[in-house]
Amino acid sequence: MTKSNINNRRYNKYLKLNGDITIEIDYEKYDNDGQWDGIKGYLTNTKLSDKEVMENYRNLWQIEKAFRIFKTDILISPIYHRIRNRIEAHICIAFAAYCILKELERVLYEEKSAILLKRATELTQNMYQITYTLRESKQTKSRLLNMDEEQAELYRIVRKNF
Repeated sequence: MTKSNINNRRYNKYLKLNGDITIEIDYEKYDNDGQWDGIKGYLTNTKLSDKEVMENYRNLWQIEKAFRIFKTDILISPIYHRIRNRIEAHICIAFAAYCILKELERVLYEEKSAILLKRATELTQNMYQITYTLRESKQTKSRLLNMDEEQAELYRIVRKNF
């Protein structure tokens, strides 16, 4: 029998197995652990100051969010390339897309728009533009097809800031 057979709760670390069947609480471990209640510690091998380590740790959620965006919104994986320069190009394009998304997120916030980043990507899925050339003058023109109010707002913000 192992501790994992008993349960999957956190207090398994306080259990000590003696023999095949006897289980008892390791009170020494329990008491030693209690001295850390309410304290958060950081162990690192960096040359950063204590303050910089804590600030970087506080910003860890942004890195985790970036990875989620890469996996879900940008769909960086799976990568089906085998040749190194194609893999690097794939990652480079994904990173450029991420930078554009982050800039759009910043601009939407700065413009105090109610449109969130995810909604903005949804709105662009059915925005269409037609490009045509006039027969007589050979002039090429482009025109956006009808948009709803949200799409028009997004277009106005993008056009103004990019």
